Amino acid sequence: MAAAYPPGGTFFDTLKRSFSDVPVESGKIATSEFLEAAESLTTLFDVLGSAAFKPIKSDMVGNIKKIRERQLAAPIESENLQDLVRNELKTKKHTATEGLVWLNRALDFTAQALRQNLTNNNEEVSVSFRAAYGNTLSKHHSFLIKPVFSAAMSATPYRKDFYAKLGDDQARVEKELGTWLTGLEQIVKNLNDFLATKEAKW
Repeated sequence: MAAAYPPGGTFFDTLKRSFSDVPVESGKIATSEFLEAAESLTTLFDVLGSAAFKPIKSDMVGNIKKIRERQLAAPIESENLQDLVRNELKTKKHTATEGLVWLNRALDFTAQALRQNLTNNNEEVSVSFRAAYGNTLSKHHSFLIKPVFSAAMSATPYRKDFYAKLGDDQARVEKELGTWLTGLEQIVKNLNDFLATKEAKW
């Protein structure tokens, strides 16, 4: 897989947009750039390589679609995510808002799993993903959904194989993963804070 990148290149070179490049003004997250970064993140599940990750990826893609449909329906009112939510809720609908809640949970799960794995350099990817699932998505999932995610956690590649798939130059892979994660974590925190407020509830 690493051979698909230019010499010395990494998975992060293939992303249309990184979360660290999503404009945030006065706490408001630009909608179009956020959706591009979220779509780029879903390709990471292809690198993880197992069919077990397909439900996770398709769930995220479905939620991105809900947000984008609202943005296309009311572009002026949806330039940033916070305004998109406020304006959608005024119409007594919450399809995109609910999509954003679930998408942010999945982003939080991914961020926590990869941060834990990057920090603990002897830990297998499956251990980090399982811990992150317990901290994030599992409390929102029914007993029917949990086994699907459990299967995905068990299907993660070995640590050395996963990082090799991200690029040949491991020092560069770890540096770029760290930068990308910091951008993702900041966006997730911003959204967690906003989605916990009364104005984001339906």
